[in-house]
Parts: sequence; C-alpha cells; structure tokens
Amino acid sequence: MNWKCITLTVALAGAAAAAPAKADQLDTILANKTLRCATFADVPPFAAPDPKTREMAGFDVDLCNAIAKELGVTAEVKPVSVEARVPEVKLGRVDITVANLAYTLSRAEQIQFSDPYYLAKEMLIVPVDDPGKKKSDYEGKRVASTKGSTSEMSIKLNKSEPLTFQDTASAYLAVQQGKARGMVANTMTTTKFVNESKTRGKEMRMIEEPMLFQPIGIGMAKDNPALTAKINEVLHKLDTSGELNKIWDKWLGPTTEYKMTRTDKVVPLSELKFDPIP
Repeated sequence: MNWKCITLTVALAGAAAAAPAKADQLDTILANKTLRCATFADVPPFAAPDPKTREMAGFDVDLCNAIAKELGVTAEVKPVSVEARVPEVKLGRVDITVANLAYTLSRAEQIQFSDPYYLAKEMLIVPVDDPGKKKSDYEGKRVASTKGSTSEMSIKLNKSEPLTFQDTASAYLAVQQGKARGMVANTMTTTKFVNESKTRGKEMRMIEEPMLFQPIGIGMAKDNPALTAKINEVLHKLDTSGELNKIWDKWLGPTTEYKMTRTDKVVPLSELKFDPIP
C-alpha cells in the first residue's frame, strides 16, 4: 500500500471540500453595486449616443437602467459592436447583454438567455422600383445587413448572398448606392429607413413576408442560476407593472416614427412557437 498516495488523495479531497463554490455573478453585481450592460454602440432606437448630451440613450439603455434599479445597483452601459454582444458577456467583460439579442441555437450553446420579452421580425427592404414581391425572389441575390447579426443569418437561410457591415447605416447606404439588392434588419430599423427614404435618397419599401421570427432576450454567462432567475423575475415584474410597455412606447410606440404597439408578454422560451435559428 502506497501511504504517500493515500495521504495526498485525502489531502486533495479535503481541500476540494473546503474550497468555496463558484460565486454566482449576481453576488458580484450586488457586491460591486454595479450592473455592467452591453448595448449597441449606435443602433437607434435601441442604443445610440444622444446628439445633445452624447450619453447613450435608447430602449435597451432604459431597460438596462430599469433592471439595475430593481436590483438596487447602478447601471454601467458599455457600447459594443453587433458581433461582440455574445463574446463580451461570455468572457465576463459585462454582466448582461441588453442589445436586441435574438435567441439562436449557436448563441444558446455559448451563453444563457433570459425569458424573451418580445418576438421580433427580420424584415427585408428594397427600392420601390424593385420587382421582387416575396423573400424567395431574392434567393441568390446580394442583400446587406450588419455583420454577425441574425439579419445576416436570415439572409443565408434564404439562400441569398450577404453583404455585411459594422452598422445598419452602412448596410442601408450600400442599398442606396446599388451595391446590394436590399437590406435586412429588425422591424424598427427597417421602418425608420423606409420612412426616411420618402424624403431623402432612393425611396424604399418593405417586403411584407418576414425573413424570420426571433425571440429577443437578455444574454448572461452560463452557470449563473441565481442571476438568471433574478433577471427573469425582474423582467416579469417590469412587464406586469407596465414599466416595460412604458419604455417601449417611449422609443417605439404609437407616438414615435415606428408606431409599434407591444402586445408580447414575458414568457419562458418553451411557451413560444417558433423555428430556432441555427
């Protein structure tokens, strides 16, 4: 019998038993009294610098602040690129990502999603004189979008050719310049561009058939059950109290240029009927 090996094994077992369990990120947030939120860097109406104050403003910024208030901490907004939304939270550089983040199977393998707070649509806009009527008319055609977004995924799923950029403004400009047949983005962004095009540049129209549907949630690092449960609890509370609709109406509601009414409720992902994006 090798008593040295037995002694070492017992010592390691004792050390493992004595080692504290991995702290949940919620504990760190509460201890630091700060909630680090990743938002878009410049994608209105979700998050963009206010022209007057240069402070970040938008739906996602207000939602981040509302969540932080419920937690009793201060929100710290960190603007990130579209493709950095998942890596930032995965690597622990932020606590949550609040940036119109759609649930996909590949993202769900990397990070934890909250219960969705609305069901978004990816929409295709094209010049008014474009002959296309439905999304299948754009198979094999070049279509612009932001890089690393579900908009880009929807283009690939449609068997179209994606032309990607760092921001939606550049993608839209590519269509205006004739470098792409159309552009795909969420309903709010495409509605805004269509409205703007009526008085400036090449007039655009929206293809009625959505490129795809997608549940939007908040992203967190995996293996933080307390944080996940708390974020879901807060989202349900903001929904029930009407605060979520209040924020929505401020940025996207009937009195805004988007004229959208939120009818969704915060529900578990399992209760939604949709085809998950790969």
